[in-house]
Amino acid sequence: RRTIQNSLERFRLNSAAGRTSQTRQSSAKAANSSTYKKKKRRPPASAVSRLSSHNALTFVSRIVYYIPNMFGLKHLFHRARATSAVLIDIGADSVGGAYAYYPESEPSRITYAKRVPIELHEHEPHEEAMSRALTKLCEALVREGAPAHLRATHTARADAVLVSVSAPWQQTSLHAEHFEDAKSFTFTKRMLEEALKTEAETPTGKRAVDKSVLSTSLDGYESKSPVGKRAHRADVVILTSFIDDEVGKRVADTLRGQFHTRQIYSIAGSSLRYQSVRAIFPHERSALIVDATGPEIAIALERHGRLVSITEIADGRSGSPEWIAEVKGVFEKLSRRYPFPQTIFLIT
Repeated sequence: RRTIQNSLERFRLNSAAGRTSQTRQSSAKAANSSTYKKKKRRPPASAVSRLSSHNALTFVSRIVYYIPNMFGLKHLFHRARATSAVLIDIGADSVGGAYAYYPESEPSRITYAKRVPIELHEHEPHEEAMSRALTKLCEALVREGAPAHLRATHTARADAVLVSVSAPWQQTSLHAEHFEDAKSFTFTKRMLEEALKTEAETPTGKRAVDKSVLSTSLDGYESKSPVGKRAHRADVVILTSFIDDEVGKRVADTLRGQFHTRQIYSIAGSSLRYQSVRAIFPHERSALIVDATGPEIAIALERHGRLVSITEIADGRSGSPEWIAEVKGVFEKLSRRYPFPQTIFLIT
């Protein structure tokens, strides 16, 4: 008891002496300099590591984050609240599906993913086999994916279904709309809407499902926010996605029957992959993008942040001399018009 009392007394005296010394030092600093400022405290190491891990988005999560913008769904997937989506990827050999989660203040993430191969039976149309694989995938998403999404996010709701359709059932078209006047004019949102309403030439048996504004230039200079600015000439570059009409109806009917929603949005697979590369690597202003994910190869050339050419070559897996000559011809044609960039993206 005596030892504890002595220790407490020494602690009390030392604390009082420390407070007195700190008071004297503070008074002296305040008296010597009226501009004395308190030194900023450094954040603890745990806060720094937490911030670093929050900003270190993975490649996949960044793609997931940008996908709604590519479908033109900023109004649906805003960051004011957590939202969820079902992602469907339809290819020539398989169909894939996933649940994606967009929380308020965290990186977007995939909570469940599955891919089902397309098994062709003898004398069976490719579309029939694709529909069968899509039905099997949707059943797995409902049976396995929804519970997994519920465990990860505490909700099983999906705000929309986003579908990308790849070759051989998709096609893209690039065109530009021009506005020009001798007197300077103000570029308005209505002009942008008029450019999007312009109908591109629709291939036979296909229908337009998405129009994406890739770039807007005012007097030859690219502008990220052109609305409200004055110019003599405005150019709007638009990438239109087409998918096979019959396949689009099959996909929509299957998804509506499984997920009981009308919020279904489609886009061409090559358009989605091209816009994904642009969103993830915004510093690469000039690049050659070769999309070889399916039987159809898409070759896109971007110069100074603007898509100037996109060419699709069918039957990309044959490797025949005719096909090789066609691919070489595309590169030769591009090289005669534009210098090739130093950056090449190969998507496989």
